[in-house]
Amino acid sequence: MKGSAFAATLLLLLLLLLPPLPAAADSDWFRIGPEAAARWSVSGEANRVELRRRDGNGTGPRVTVFYSRPSLAYETAMTKLLAVFEDKGIDAVFTAINYQDNADQGHAAIKQVLATPVDLIFAMGSESTAFLVRHFQGQRIPVVSVCAKDPVILGQLRNYDSGSGTNFAFTSLNVPVETQMAYLLQLRPNLKNVGVLVDSRNLSAVQTQAEPFIAAARRHGIDATMIAVNDPADARRQLREKIPPAIEVMRQSDPQLSDSILLVTGSTSVFTEIDTINEVAGTVPVLSVVPEIVRKGDSSATLSIGISFESNAHLAAIYGADILAGRATAANMKVGIVSPPDIAINFRKARQIGLKIPFSLFELASYVYDGDGNPARVNGLNSARARP
Repeated sequence: MKGSAFAATLLLLLLLLLPPLPAAADSDWFRIGPEAAARWSVSGEANRVELRRRDGNGTGPRVTVFYSRPSLAYETAMTKLLAVFEDKGIDAVFTAINYQDNADQGHAAIKQVLATPVDLIFAMGSESTAFLVRHFQGQRIPVVSVCAKDPVILGQLRNYDSGSGTNFAFTSLNVPVETQMAYLLQLRPNLKNVGVLVDSRNLSAVQTQAEPFIAAARRHGIDATMIAVNDPADARRQLREKIPPAIEVMRQSDPQLSDSILLVTGSTSVFTEIDTINEVAGTVPVLSVVPEIVRKGDSSATLSIGISFESNAHLAAIYGADILAGRATAANMKVGIVSPPDIAINFRKARQIGLKIPFSLFELASYVYDGDGNPARVNGLNSARARP
C-alpha cells in the first residue's frame, strides 16, 4: 500500500511538472501551435474556449473568433493572431466559438456576443465570414475576416479600395488572378493546358479561384478545364479516376506534356490528397495556390503562388490591432491583400519531373526546399545553403 501511495504521488508530481500540450479545450476542433500554447492559457468546454496571456492580467480588449468548423488552416491562423497581439503588447482576452456551420447555433452565438462586452470579432474562414455578413452587418462591434477568400468576387464588397461602409473589414486569401497568371507564364512561357483541381462543394474555392483562373487562362489562349470532386469524403478515389483522362486530353495539344500543369485550389478535401495527385500526375507539374502545400520531402506540390494562411492572418491581426487602437475604422479599410504573394518551391519535386525553375521565381520565393527536400529558405530567411 505504501508503495502504491508513493507511486500515485510520484505520478501526480510528474503530471504537474509536464509542459502544456498544444491546446485542445475538451474537443478536437480548437488547436493552436505549441509556441502559442506555452504563452496562452486555454480554458472552456465543448464549442467555446477562452484564451488569456499567461503573463497578462486580462484587462485588455475582448476579442471573439467565430469558427464554423475545425481546420489545420485555422490552427495556423489563430496561432499567428495570438503572436501578433502578443508582439504588439495587447493584453487581449480571446474567446473562440465554433457554431459548427449551424444557423441556429450561429444566431445563439451572436446573441451571446451582443450580451457581453466584446470589442472585436475575427471571422475565421469563408463560411464564418459569409454567415456574419448576412446576419451581423450594421452592429456596433467591428468584424475582420481572416483565412477567407476574395470578398469582391463573392459579392460581399463593391470593390477593393473603398471599404465596406459597415462594421466589416475584409482580408483575402486570393492573389489577383492576372498576377498569378503572370508568374505562371514565367514558369511555362508556352503554357497550353491547365487542369484546375477543386471541390465542387467548396463554393468559395470554385467562385474565387477555379472559375476566375479558368477565365483568365482562356483569355491568354490557354486551354483550362475544371477537374472537380463532388464528394469530399470520396476525394481520393475521384481524383484517381478524373485526373488521368484529363491528362490524356492535354496530350492532344501537348504530346510531351511539357507545357501543361495541374493547379490545386484551396479546397481542403483536394489539397490534403497531394500524395494521390502527385502519383497520378506523372510528369505534369502539380502547382498550388496554397503555399502550405509546398513542404519538406515528397508529400508536396512542386510550386505555389498564393497567400499563406500565416501571412493572411498576420495582416488580419494588424487590421484588428489598428481598429482596437482607434487608428482605423472597419468601414474605411480597403481589402487586405498580401503583396507580393508568397512563392514556395520544392526543388526535390521539380527534379523528379525534370521541371526547371526560373531564377526569377527562386529569387522571389519565401519558402524553398532544396534538392533533398529540406528547408533552405523559410519565411524569406535562409536556413541553409539552397541547393536548387
